[in-house]
Amino acid sequence: MQVKRNRIIMKFLSILAATAVITTQLVPAAQAAVVPASTKLAEVQELTVDNNAEPASLDPHKVEGVPGGNIIRDLFEGLVNQDADGNIVPGQAESWLVSDDNKVFTFKIRDSARWSDGNPVTAHDFVYSFQRVVDPATASRYSWYIETTTMANAAAIIRGEKPPSTLGVKALDDQRLEVTLEQPVPYFIKMLANATTFPAHRASIEKHGDEWTRPGNMVSNGAYVLDQWVVNGKIVLKRNPKYWNDKETVINQVTYLPITTDSAKLHRYKTGELDMTGTVPLEHYKRLVQKIPDEVVTSPELGTYYYSFNTTKPPMNDVRVRKALSYAINRSAITDYILGQGQKPAYTFTPESVSGFTPPETDYSKLSQKERNQKAAKLIREAGYGPDKPLEVTIVYNTSEGHKKLAIAIAQMWKPLGVKVRLENQEWKTFLDLKRNNRFEIARGGWMGDYNEASSMLDLHTTRHGQNDSRFSNKQYDVLMAKSRTAATDKERNSLYSEAEQILAEEMPVAPIYQYVSSRLIKPYVGGYPVNNVQATVYTKDMYIKAH
Repeated sequence: MQVKRNRIIMKFLSILAATAVITTQLVPAAQAAVVPASTKLAEVQELTVDNNAEPASLDPHKVEGVPGGNIIRDLFEGLVNQDADGNIVPGQAESWLVSDDNKVFTFKIRDSARWSDGNPVTAHDFVYSFQRVVDPATASRYSWYIETTTMANAAAIIRGEKPPSTLGVKALDDQRLEVTLEQPVPYFIKMLANATTFPAHRASIEKHGDEWTRPGNMVSNGAYVLDQWVVNGKIVLKRNPKYWNDKETVINQVTYLPITTDSAKLHRYKTGELDMTGTVPLEHYKRLVQKIPDEVVTSPELGTYYYSFNTTKPPMNDVRVRKALSYAINRSAITDYILGQGQKPAYTFTPESVSGFTPPETDYSKLSQKERNQKAAKLIREAGYGPDKPLEVTIVYNTSEGHKKLAIAIAQMWKPLGVKVRLENQEWKTFLDLKRNNRFEIARGGWMGDYNEASSMLDLHTTRHGQNDSRFSNKQYDVLMAKSRTAATDKERNSLYSEAEQILAEEMPVAPIYQYVSSRLIKPYVGGYPVNNVQATVYTKDMYIKAH
């Protein structure tokens, strides 16, 4: 089939034709702020956003969790971005080529790509950054992410068996980056929109060490630069004039506030201190929909809220206990009466909003809640617990009124089983440390897909996954997920995903509770919010402030 090629790709083809058999990728236009012609812009283009919590890091290779990821997307840019609908668009790479076996990807870095200090962003920067992620010395909590791409030698490097220099990535010259995979992963390009694959500035890291992410030290390549960081106060970003697409950027400053309480979010939104919240307070949602419907923005999200059971420690190492606790959670009551924002009950780990896969029915999802409660009571008795011998457990969650409210409700649901629950609230960084160091029994969890494909959810429970907080390990599950990467067809791949979901339902390392929706309060003068992006991927560079 004949494909119309633009001049850039034609020139690139001629360079590579002598050395490789390649196929072209149709590369869409880059995303930027799209301001309708009739829109009058405000003179002051500044945005203030509620970020829910203080980020644990602003290092793209060490960040974990949504609070850090939100800011990283403004400060740094990878090879690709997402548009308002979640489709992949060019970022630092203006085009890319793929070998016939779908294992070798060659990216053309933009001539105009610059670091905030004015120096060019090169293919060598990406080589350094990919190698830095998998280097055990970096201690990246997301090194597993590079391994799941099947990038050549990534797994061996992470295990310390090979040096980082052997990773399947190299600079053909300053502007051509070649990435080699061990297996053809059909969603590889999608995976490159994740912060883990963003470049970090080598000279800054070598000069400042761990302090390289502080204001005055950080050199970044995104649409914004770090101006201020007041811990637990605010993070202020200013527009980066060296960004390759700065002329299409509208907002000059964005301020992120780590607001953990719902009452504070709502108050600061009402007084005009916030232009956009990270969530909508549960108890106020229905009233706000009635009072200011145009400012309550809700859409499906690629994510699942769940409880992790520490499968390495008693009593959570007993599958009967895990299943009993999971069965006794009345998910419909939670979504209908406690949340009430359009969330759906979750009986599988993969949400229905995922592209290309329909999660299967599980045995316990077919039961009524009364039947699930009966099974739960039977299982807890078989495990040796009951009203005469109470099971005492601790639920740990990060600071949030919403998390607390759900934990209280679930503790009440477990009471008929003879379960006594202690609730433990921790601020975000401490909460991450508890899970990382295996110091919990039951922990609040929420997983947002890193890319729009079922493996982004299901990989979480493979033995070597860096975010496998439950420490779940099942050889059959690992084999299924490994096979999914080489599946010849979508049908075969989806069949493997369905089998994996059934194993999770049988072993219950986590209790899926509900499927996320993204709910925010957004002022009517804020334009460009990506309502249709199920990953809730927001880039400030694509937004603008209307005159008001």
